Amino acid sequence: MAGEIDISGFVGAETRVFTQSAKQPGQESNPEASLILNPEFRYKKDSHQFSFIPFYRLDSRDHERSHFDIREAYWLYAADDWEFLAGLNKIFWGVTESRHLVDIINQTDAVEDLDGEDKLGQPMLSVTKYNDWGQLDFYALPGFRERTFPGSDGRFRGPLVIDTDNARYESSQDEKHVDFAARYSHYFGDWDVGLSHFYGTVREPRLVLNGPGTKLEPHYDIINQTGTDIQYTKDAWLWKFEGIVREGQGETFAAATGGFEYTFYQVFDSAADIGALTEYHYDGRHADAAPSGFDNDVFAGVRLALNDIQDTAVLAGFSIDPDASETFYNLEAERRIGDNYEIEFRARFFTGADPGESSFPLEKDDYIQIRFARYF
Repeated sequence: MAGEIDISGFVGAETRVFTQSAKQPGQESNPEASLILNPEFRYKKDSHQFSFIPFYRLDSRDHERSHFDIREAYWLYAADDWEFLAGLNKIFWGVTESRHLVDIINQTDAVEDLDGEDKLGQPMLSVTKYNDWGQLDFYALPGFRERTFPGSDGRFRGPLVIDTDNARYESSQDEKHVDFAARYSHYFGDWDVGLSHFYGTVREPRLVLNGPGTKLEPHYDIINQTGTDIQYTKDAWLWKFEGIVREGQGETFAAATGGFEYTFYQVFDSAADIGALTEYHYDGRHADAAPSGFDNDVFAGVRLALNDIQDTAVLAGFSIDPDASETFYNLEAERRIGDNYEIEFRARFFTGADPGESSFPLEKDDYIQIRFARYF
C-alpha cells in the first residue's frame, strides 16, 4: 500500500515601513520589502513519517535577513506508546503569551522579528514514551545553531553591529558540543504540568566587545537550566506560569512569567470571542548573563477572534516596566481572503525609553508591516 503524500505551505510578499528615521550609523530608513518561500512536504506510511520544511527569505535591504534555513527534515517512527525521531525539528515548550522562558530547544531566528517566535531547525535524536502517568521526552542535540542578528544596514540593533563570524564558545568543542534535554508532562484534572531540564550551549549569547571596540561578538556559555510550565483551566479562565533556574552565566538566577487569560464568549450576541490577558515578568539575572528586557515588566492585552469564515483574529497589547519609563506597544491582525490567501498586519512602537534602558537603542524602530501570502 502506497504512503500518503501531503504538500502544503505558502509563498508571500512582505513590506515594513518605519515611521522614524534610522537611529544607528549605517542603517537605512527606506521601506523594507521581502519575498518568502515556505513549502512543506510530508510523507507517511504505516508507522513511518518523513517531513521536510525549508524556509527562504529574500530581503531588499538587510543582507543578514536574506537567508535560507531548513525548519524541519526528519524521520519519525511511531509505535503504540513510544516515538523515535532523527533529523532537524522544531520543539515548543511553554504556555504564557508574552514570553516563553522554558522554550530552549531551538535557536531563535532573530532576523525574522522581535518577538522570538521564529526558530531555526535543530538537529536532534529524540525518544518519546507515553504512559498512563505522563509523557517523557528525551533529546540528544548535536550541532549547535548560532543565533541570527541584523546586519549593519538592518534595523532592530544597537550602535555596534554583532559580528556573527567571530562567535566565542565556553566549550572547547565550539558548535560541535552535544546538548541534552528531558521533559516530563501530564495533566491532573484541570492542571497541565511540564517539568524540563536542559544541559548544553545556551541559546541566548552574551555580547562581548571585540578587541578594537568596533563590534560585539556573541559568547555562548554552557548552562544547566531547569524549568516548569503550568496551566490551569477553569471555565473561561486560563491561569499560566513559566519559571526557570539557570546556572552557568555568572551567578545562578531565577526568572518567571505568570498571569491569566479570561475569555468573554459570543459577545454582543455574535460569534466573536474577546480574551483579556495580563502577565507579569520577573528576571533575576545579573549583568554577566545575557541581557533581558523582562526584569520587572507587566504585559496587558486583548485577543479578538471573530470566529467567522475568514478566521479574522486580532491581538493588541503593551508591555511596561513600572520602574522605568519604557513601554512597548504591539498590534497583530490576520484574515483569510478566499480559500488560499491571507493578509497579516503588524504594528509595533517603542516609547519613553531613557539611556541605559533595554529598548533605548530601538526607540526609532517603530514600524508597520503587511504580509500577503498565498497558501497551497
